[in-house]
Amino acid sequence: MYMPTTFWTWSFFLLALLQAVICLGLEAFVFGEFEESLRGEARSSDPPSGALTIPTYLTIFIFGFIYQMILVWDALRLKNTIQVIGLCLYNLGMMIYAAVEIDQVDEAVDSLGGNIEPNTWIYLHPCLIATPCVLALGTILLSFVSWKLYDEFAWTIYKHISADLRLKRRYLTYQIYIALLKFDFFFFLGFTVQFLVIVHGKTYEFALTIAALPVTIILLFLAAYIVRRESYVGQSFIIFLYFVGMAYFVFKLVRMYDSDQAYKYAPAKHSLTTFAVLAILLLIVTIVTAVVCMMNFNKGLKPHIQKRKVPDAADMKFGPEAGYGAGPHPLGSMGTRMTID
Repeated sequence: MYMPTTFWTWSFFLLALLQAVICLGLEAFVFGEFEESLRGEARSSDPPSGALTIPTYLTIFIFGFIYQMILVWDALRLKNTIQVIGLCLYNLGMMIYAAVEIDQVDEAVDSLGGNIEPNTWIYLHPCLIATPCVLALGTILLSFVSWKLYDEFAWTIYKHISADLRLKRRYLTYQIYIALLKFDFFFFLGFTVQFLVIVHGKTYEFALTIAALPVTIILLFLAAYIVRRESYVGQSFIIFLYFVGMAYFVFKLVRMYDSDQAYKYAPAKHSLTTFAVLAILLLIVTIVTAVVCMMNFNKGLKPHIQKRKVPDAADMKFGPEAGYGAGPHPLGSMGTRMTID
């Protein structure tokens, strides 16, 4: 298992971990206080929609921070500056999500009326304010460390990509596409998890959502496999599925604001809308990047993206890149510049 090896990689990893522990601690306290304050109908087997708000947010935060730590490990392992930058934006998104939570919880407490203790909001409010503040500080610190990591990764990435500017651009597009797939994964599953928590019961919509969960995971892994194999037919099929995904999220948005259906989504309407809109925007960018990747097929990149790990300092010194009996560099002749264009 890969572990960070330098000061800045350790700093990035530990900052992300510390932030996750603090924020999950705050959310756990909010959840405990909220559940303890419920009474009457809110404790029944069929509680009002407001009682589901906090469990929904806690579910997403747990999933969001666990997935963030997986992406942090993956980005440091691959020395992927694109993904490191994406993680800073991801953190910013989590901060916005935490800020949206404040009003949503306030509305939920008001809607419960006599089914919740009168002073509940007074106890919850400080922790709800603290969470986006911690995430804001974390975003600033992670952004600073990512700038240092860019300098640290620049030479090793340059050695991996070679001096061919056109090949570097194709490889960069590939990296962006793979990073987008990883963030698509979060928004797809984040939306689905919220939906399953809020809309439960024996309905065709609930059953279809459960069925779509493993299918979505498989398709995203398949998309990464196909782009590495440079299959025109496979990539065209994946792009078609992206359009199907966009149609799905548009349908959900329309359904959430349909007067006959809106009550089902009330506990997490704001967050579901946020996830759906961001998923649509990400899908648009993913489709454009997927098309550009397909245009780069059969232009010399395929043999070089099979090896996913970027060589580390030891590889540079003693491995093939150092020239010890390994022949020419696998991506072509090397230049003298030490930064990425």
